[in-house]
Parts: sequence; C-alpha cells; structure tokens
Amino acid sequence: MLSRRASRELAMKLLYQFQLRDDDIDEQVMLFLSEEKLEGTETEYFLDVVHGVMEKKDEIDSLIENHARGWSLERMPKVDLAIMRLAIYELRFREDIPWNVSINEAVELAKKYGGDQSKSFINGVLGKIVASLQAVEG
Repeated sequence: MLSRRASRELAMKLLYQFQLRDDDIDEQVMLFLSEEKLEGTETEYFLDVVHGVMEKKDEIDSLIENHARGWSLERMPKVDLAIMRLAIYELRFREDIPWNVSINEAVELAKKYGGDQSKSFINGVLGKIVASLQAVEG
C-alpha cells in the first residue's frame, strides 16, 4: 500500500502532465491509474486532489497570482505550479490535512523535482497564502 506521500507525489506528476498535454483529463487519469498501483484510501485521496485541483483551478491560480509577487503563472516552472496547485487545494479544501503538513510536503516535492530556488519560492508563496486564509478564517 502506498503512503499518502507517495499518492501526493503521483498526483503532482499527473497535475504536471495536465499542463503539457491537452487530452481529456478523465482519460489521462484512467491511463495513469492503470499504470500506477493505488489502493483504497490512497485512490480516494488521489482522485479527490486531482479532480479538485482541476475543478478549483481558477480560484487556486488566482491565489498563486495574488501571492507570488512579480510572477505570472506562465513564467513559473510547471513543476512548481503543479506542486503549489496541489498544496493549495489541500490548504483550502482538505480539512483532514494540517496546513503545516501540506506546506512541508510541497517543500519536499520541490526539493526532489524543482530547481534550486523552488523550495524557498514555494514555501514563501504557500506561507503567504496560509496567512491570508488564517486572516479570513480568524
């Protein structure tokens, strides 16, 4: 059985792939799942975040644009964008995942897949988004 971390990593890879390929999303998800072995709760989490990010993409992207000063989505590395979209979906719509866990996991993905600046960039943007969410909720 895969861990949540492994499922999160697979979800990020698929979200990255969505940026490169214009195929039908459901088709890409099915193909991806046929190649990866997910079970039970991990499949539920994976499908929730992948579909959730795509359904809430406009809202998520506007949070990124509002908090990544001086960066347009087009200029951001696609891997960083996929990582942030996933983390922001968790921050905003998954109450079962503590905010610090979502940020830490995003930073770990950035260390593994991003460029030299990715982890500090992603950490900074997500930190600002958490602060704004806390201000709204608080």
